[in-house]
Amino acid sequence: MATVDQNSNAVLQGIARHLNCLTEENRNIRKKAVEGLRTETIDRTPPLDPESLHLVFSEILKPLLKLLSDPVEKCRELSVSMISDFLKHVQKPDEHLPYIIPVLCQRLGQQEIVETSEEVRLSSVNLLYQIMEFSGKKLAVYLDDIIRILQRTLIDPYPEVKKQSCHCSSRLAKTIPEYFHAQTDSLVKPLLMTITHQHSKVRALVIETLGDILQFGNGKYVDDVISHFAQRLFDRTPMVRKAVTKVVGNWLLDLPDRYSFHHKLIPLLLTSITDEQPEISDLADTLWHDIGMKYEGENESDLKDKMDFAAADPSHYPQNVERPNLGCRTLVMRHLSKILPGLLRDIGDWVVETRVKSAALLYTLLLNAEDYVTQHMEKLTSSMYKACMDEDKRVVTDVRRAAELIGYFVQPEVWCKLVLTNVRQTQCSGSLMVLASVVRGSERHALKDYISQICNVIASPEICQSIQTDVHLQLLACIDAILDVLQEDSVIISQDLFTVLLTVLSQSQEPAVKQQVNGLQLKLGQTECLESVAEVYSRHSAALIESYQHCFGMWTVHSVERQIFDVLLIEAGPVVGELLDYIIPMLVTNLNPDKDPEMRLKFFALLSRLMVNAASTLDSKQRFGDFAVMVIRDMVIPNCEWRAGRTAGAIRTTAVSCCWALLQSGVLTREKLEPVVEELLTQIISTMQDDYNKTTRLVSCRVMTRIFDLMGSSLSRDRLHNIYPELLKRLDDSSDEIRVTVTKTFLGYFSCFESGYEPDLYRAHLEAIYRGLLVHLDDPEPNIQEAMLEVLKYAGELVPSMLKNEVEAVKHKHRTQRYCEQLLQHLNQINTAQ
Repeated sequence: MATVDQNSNAVLQGIARHLNCLTEENRNIRKKAVEGLRTETIDRTPPLDPESLHLVFSEILKPLLKLLSDPVEKCRELSVSMISDFLKHVQKPDEHLPYIIPVLCQRLGQQEIVETSEEVRLSSVNLLYQIMEFSGKKLAVYLDDIIRILQRTLIDPYPEVKKQSCHCSSRLAKTIPEYFHAQTDSLVKPLLMTITHQHSKVRALVIETLGDILQFGNGKYVDDVISHFAQRLFDRTPMVRKAVTKVVGNWLLDLPDRYSFHHKLIPLLLTSITDEQPEISDLADTLWHDIGMKYEGENESDLKDKMDFAAADPSHYPQNVERPNLGCRTLVMRHLSKILPGLLRDIGDWVVETRVKSAALLYTLLLNAEDYVTQHMEKLTSSMYKACMDEDKRVVTDVRRAAELIGYFVQPEVWCKLVLTNVRQTQCSGSLMVLASVVRGSERHALKDYISQICNVIASPEICQSIQTDVHLQLLACIDAILDVLQEDSVIISQDLFTVLLTVLSQSQEPAVKQQVNGLQLKLGQTECLESVAEVYSRHSAALIESYQHCFGMWTVHSVERQIFDVLLIEAGPVVGELLDYIIPMLVTNLNPDKDPEMRLKFFALLSRLMVNAASTLDSKQRFGDFAVMVIRDMVIPNCEWRAGRTAGAIRTTAVSCCWALLQSGVLTREKLEPVVEELLTQIISTMQDDYNKTTRLVSCRVMTRIFDLMGSSLSRDRLHNIYPELLKRLDDSSDEIRVTVTKTFLGYFSCFESGYEPDLYRAHLEAIYRGLLVHLDDPEPNIQEAMLEVLKYAGELVPSMLKNEVEAVKHKHRTQRYCEQLLQHLNQINTAQ
């Protein structure tokens, strides 16, 4: 002991001058004094023994503490460093705390910042943490001062001070929880003020600190923290979200009063299960499993029956999904009524990210709730309808997944009443999307008994005849789900499904919709053991058309049935040929001249389109020829009659075009055309003079050409002589295209004259024809002249000498001369040959 006293006295004598210099006005002297103190004490060689160091420290502590108020930052920094180093080496450092803690509180715990240096504040907080490490339970005496310090340093502007203060707060709560319990609220507020700091490391550390002080302190303040944790789940930094996940999971495992907060903490942890970062989602999933297992153990008496007589996992369960354990399912079941209302409100929140997180949480929640969700179906589905129409696709995707779980866990007799009623009332895409998802999750056997009800709803006119693309897509989704679930059992409603597909196709112009319809028609055929879409049409088209037999006479241009009829005939291909007994009378009725002109235009356009490919549509069974005369007599000719107005003119054009398509199709033979040829010629001659539309005149000329080619010499001479004046008039048409076409018509016209034609008897007609044609040999358009030369060469074969005389009379004309010489040369060759 005497040796210790001698050593310490020697040291104290050696540092006496340094201690005196600590009060000098010159800052450099004070700084050197501090450095000298360090050299003579802590850094002394050889080092002092612990007891001597303790005595020395007792003497110099107060001067060092006074130095913490020195205006020179370096002096304050050296003082804090020396105190920290002494505390590491002295025996019983806690004996010095009555001096140190108040000074630290005075420097760090004031309302305003006293210590201006960030580095010194950080060193001081580090010193506080060092004190906590060696003091243990003795900290309780200084709890008020430490709390006062941390209240200020937790909101310090310097991030490093904030972080070290968080470590101090956690250490304090863990060290003296029995005393800290009453002071918990003092640190919650400053921590919540810091939880939104711009540095992600600070945010994560604050969250972990809150986890510690509430777990080891007073848990009643969880209510104040929950909303802030929920916001941090939207943090862009994975580190922060992981911290929330870890803290919430630990609370659910170990928080003393956790049973009071289950309904608030469970949604936070389940939200993390759907986090985009695998590390976070895996952590949350592991914690959730452990929580469920612990809950089972803590409530073994309540869950004994379920555990001892546990039923096997359901056979109908989502694929590639692990079923939560009994404890997890029980926890969600017992708190679902508290969690669900707030969650459903958040799904409709105006903030996109809130809706996204809520939709993802809904899926996880329902996966754990299983069939217990049945009693919440009305509120649940009402929110789902709206969420399915969200503009963010992520929300829609997760809500659809959640709706599919309803199909797995809720019986069809429950959800059918709710969902189908809403579909009828709202007729919106959201309701249909929910229906499609629920159907997709349903069990085949259970769904079969209710499929007729479902089909009646989606096939109802107010639903399937919608013009909204979103509704079309969801109707197709419903059908796809039905076919996937029922498979071969869907045969019982295949006709309804076919009708809905045709209806959607008739109401949509979107290529994507048509592509989906074609795919579903093929899938429908596969369920019926059919090999192609054509076979699907063959099986179902007749029944669909038969269903229109009572109403087709009342169709208007806006009738959906008429649009379906159009699509059916266009898409059915060769099947149309099987249905002519139904189709032709329907066309005749709706092409009556008394019907709406616009509707007649639609039907003529349809008929023309079919006849262009008659071999693979109308005449696929070689039966259309039996109806061709009906088409001419009852459809074409009545609509070629002249009526005033542009619409009437358009109808005449369409009717003539339809006639042209029919003649081109090859189904009309001479024998079939003979009964109506006179009537048809009369009407075509009339349309050749149509002033409203050039196309009508042009197509009429082509039709006339085709009639001549088809009828040939079977046309009477008198009929032929009645026609040529009208053809000559067309050579003066305002359109050169028509004039060129008429020259081809004349070629067909002259082919109708039989070999026994008597020129002397019909000289006047021939002269009129030749003269009328020769006039146009002088046309200023070379292409007209060339075409007319060909006509005259062909016409000259009837009476070469007569035409030669007419040519001689006009060959002196300048533009005609060259062509006349060619024509005369041709006529001479004919005479020579004869």
